[in-house]
Amino acid sequence: MASSKAGKRSKPPAGPKQQLSAKIFHGINIISLIVMIGSGLQIYNANPVFGGRGAWTFPRTFLLGGWLGGGRNWHFAAMWLFALNLLAYGAYIFFTKRWEKRFVSQGDLQVLQKGQNPKRKNYAWHRLIYTGIVPVLILAIASGLAMYKPAQLHWLSGLFGNWQILRVVHFVSVPIIVVFVIAHFLLSQKVGGYRLIKSMFT
Repeated sequence: MASSKAGKRSKPPAGPKQQLSAKIFHGINIISLIVMIGSGLQIYNANPVFGGRGAWTFPRTFLLGGWLGGGRNWHFAAMWLFALNLLAYGAYIFFTKRWEKRFVSQGDLQVLQKGQNPKRKNYAWHRLIYTGIVPVLILAIASGLAMYKPAQLHWLSGLFGNWQILRVVHFVSVPIIVVFVIAHFLLSQKVGGYRLIKSMFT
């Protein structure tokens, strides 16, 4: 009897509950990002952004698509999935006013400057990074669309000056997004531990 009670007491507390919409958003984002990165590297290898056709290329292990045309097909299909998912989630957090808890505020900036509570600082850093990635995502999608339809969206591609600048901007946005994903994961783990990460996918 005593052992059964002890077992109940030692049972770890249940993890935080995540809304289904957040789980779907994160799942689609991860899948589409992996597809876009693999197919994007396939496109890069066909005509490297830096150094011309004789430049260093990525190993075939990390590529998706088999050739330039296949890479483009996978890349732009995943791009639409990624962009529409972001648009839907953006509308969701706007209409539900969740943006008030997601994005950085003046209070967060003050905490980062003078705050003494480590947990509160982690939350502030999380919201700061969450806010900072928004313009990067917009730039990545805009530059991708400009390369996808340069004739139809000539006004958009013209904003980048020339084709090479457009390619460099789009290519550089990718590692920034990857760094964001890593930082988002580490800060989530620091704030809520492994149970918080697990709750997003179970």
